[in-house]
Amino acid sequence: NNPNNNRKSKAVALYNADAGLLDEFDQSADSGKSFNYSRSVVNAPKTVPAEQITAYLSRIQRGGLIQPFGCMLAIEEPSFKIIGYSENCFNLLGLNLNNVFESNQERGLIGIDVRTLFSPSSGVSLVNAVGSKEISLLNPIWVHSRNTQKPFYAILHRIDVGIVIDLEPARSGDPALSLAGAVQSQKLVVRAISRLQSLPGGDIGVLCDRVVEDVQKLTGYDRVMVYKFHDDDHGEVVSEIRSTDLEPYLGLHYPATDIPQAARFLFKQNRVRMICDCHSSQVRVIGTDELKQPLCLVNSTLRAPHGCHTQYMANMGSIASLVLAVVVNDNDSMKLWGLVVCHHTSPRYVPFPLRYACEFLMQAFGLQLYMELQLASQLVEKKVLRMQTLLCDMRLRDAPFGIVTQSPSIMDLVKCDGAALFYCGKCWLLGVTPTKSQVKDIAEWLLKNHADSTGLSTDSLADAGYPSAALLGDAVCGMATARITSKDFLFWFRSHTAKEVKWGGAMHHPEDKDDGGRMYPRSSFNAFLEVVKSRSLPWEISEINAIHSLQLIMRDSYRMIEDSGPKGLVYTQIHDSKVQGLDELSSVACEMVRLIETASAPIFGVDSAGLINGWNAKIVELTGLQASEAIGKSLLNDIVREDSRGVVENLMCRAFN
Repeated sequence: NNPNNNRKSKAVALYNADAGLLDEFDQSADSGKSFNYSRSVVNAPKTVPAEQITAYLSRIQRGGLIQPFGCMLAIEEPSFKIIGYSENCFNLLGLNLNNVFESNQERGLIGIDVRTLFSPSSGVSLVNAVGSKEISLLNPIWVHSRNTQKPFYAILHRIDVGIVIDLEPARSGDPALSLAGAVQSQKLVVRAISRLQSLPGGDIGVLCDRVVEDVQKLTGYDRVMVYKFHDDDHGEVVSEIRSTDLEPYLGLHYPATDIPQAARFLFKQNRVRMICDCHSSQVRVIGTDELKQPLCLVNSTLRAPHGCHTQYMANMGSIASLVLAVVVNDNDSMKLWGLVVCHHTSPRYVPFPLRYACEFLMQAFGLQLYMELQLASQLVEKKVLRMQTLLCDMRLRDAPFGIVTQSPSIMDLVKCDGAALFYCGKCWLLGVTPTKSQVKDIAEWLLKNHADSTGLSTDSLADAGYPSAALLGDAVCGMATARITSKDFLFWFRSHTAKEVKWGGAMHHPEDKDDGGRMYPRSSFNAFLEVVKSRSLPWEISEINAIHSLQLIMRDSYRMIEDSGPKGLVYTQIHDSKVQGLDELSSVACEMVRLIETASAPIFGVDSAGLINGWNAKIVELTGLQASEAIGKSLLNDIVREDSRGVVENLMCRAFN
């Protein structure tokens, strides 16, 4: 159960599903047939041909279309010759090809020096920008058309074959046109950041509520939402501010395919995405014949959305949108935690300086959010450690059954609907669980199919391959296990996700109707419920670590009872001085395990046979090897490289002698 491998396999599966959905949408558009969104999401393909994935990614990144609120030029370095342009350049820049470029009529703008299209001072500004190593730091550059003297925001970025220049006309009423207006935008953002930082810690919901208020004040959109990605990649609206005449989306869950993996990748590259009018006609990009493939538009502010997305927007009455990426630090890499999504019921343009200010606000929000997530994680760890201490102390007073017969019980360790102890062929059940005979059957299935594993976690027993999963119904979908002896297990069970899901603050009702064939938020919600009807909430890494830590604590105790037989069981229940001493020794052992598990340094342990018996979270980060994969393996033969075995063997000999 390697989380990294699971994440990669899920991402691959989602890329396949995204590509299949996009292809089905395109085919329906070509054939004139209706596209049933909910059904397509539920029945999304698990695999598609490799060439279909390639075509899908090319369509997203090199689609050859832009939005008409600006125009685009691509130039080669260092000649400044145009190698690509959008067809609306002539109109927006006031160009007349017949009069201005008579010798170039057949090639359009291809090969022309881009500086000749702008005023002399604008040409100098472009030269200075292109000469900069970090070209994007200078955005936007202020330029004027040579023919019309109209001002534009020029937003430059480098691609594989040159430089792309996005040109957005500066509106006459744009307050950012003046220096005072630009300063005012920055002041508003600085105030918003100050308000975020002054909030009391410990409540991510309050932080999200504040950021949607501030973004709405800055941008004026009808609806602003914070959209969170869960561990299984599905999304949830966790905060919202809206006009009173709009339907609430707070609490809405979306299937992972609603925001494709390719789009998520793009949000990490270009963290602000604006669609001004989903009904507008898209503009074709012309490239020189010498290009081997269409121009890369990944970082273009003008990149056109796919028809699938514009139809979704139109169906929900959202004509314009602004989406801001929320990125947080995650083990020395950057993770897309979610999005701040703005919708408007009429066309809307936000000038680049204000969008840039919003991006700055998102950086501050991401930093504040990261600190809140760290705090929440620490609180969870403290709770788990307290619970492990209680369970550890309890197991000797009433071994081996105290953890399921007393309070607190193993149900209090992680969020679950039920738990069970399977020991010596007998079952102890808590909460919502399979029957005793079904638990026994699951244990036999684990011993047969996962004999080498110390545990298993899944959000779908059906997907995990348990043959009788259907008999468990919705009451038991997810399961986490910890193997405590060669034949005995602890179990935690979860019911289906739909039980936990709310729509707009109210529990979902199965009789709620919706036109599932249309792409619409309610359709997405119903599709999500259909996708997860046989799944539980996913087990978080912190929960798996908590279960594994308890497993380490309990394992030696159960092994002692197992080795000693009935005498061992009786012995552990006698409250004499020997047991008190054992209690003290056990407490020290428990404390040692906790210290190792929560240490900020990578630590592992081996027994006298050289087999690994401890593997904390930090060494998981360092090696990429999960504890479940390392425990029980030979350090010398299975883990250490051959050229290091001599050194390690010498160290082990010195340690044990």
